[in-house]
Amino acid sequence: MNAREGRRPLPERDGNVRSKLDIDGLRDPELIDLNNRIVERLRFLHQARAHSRMLDFSVGDKVSFHPEGSEPLLGVLTRYNKKRVTVITEQGQRWNVSPNLLRKVKDVGNSIVGHPNVVELRKK
Repeated sequence: MNAREGRRPLPERDGNVRSKLDIDGLRDPELIDLNNRIVERLRFLHQARAHSRMLDFSVGDKVSFHPEGSEPLLGVLTRYNKKRVTVITEQGQRWNVSPNLLRKVKDVGNSIVGHPNVVELRKK
């Protein structure tokens, strides 16, 4: 049995079946083009997932994240960027964070997280 026998066709999203691409017959320029298209597609899928995750948060949300080698940080989401969001921490630091690393923080009582002497006023 050679390497080409026993390969199963790949199902497409619409249910149709497509056979695998035989790259053994491709020349260098064709392989380079195929590689570029694959990398572009993977980048697009990554950006789409990050954008989808961004929609779970709103500007002004209180969030937490855990940088590697540090304690968890609390802050407020202030801006959407192309792939990341900007968070201003309680210490005033600005972080650009992947939305996959964020967790929403629930308000406890009437005080703002980390600032017990600041109280939100009721609107009439």
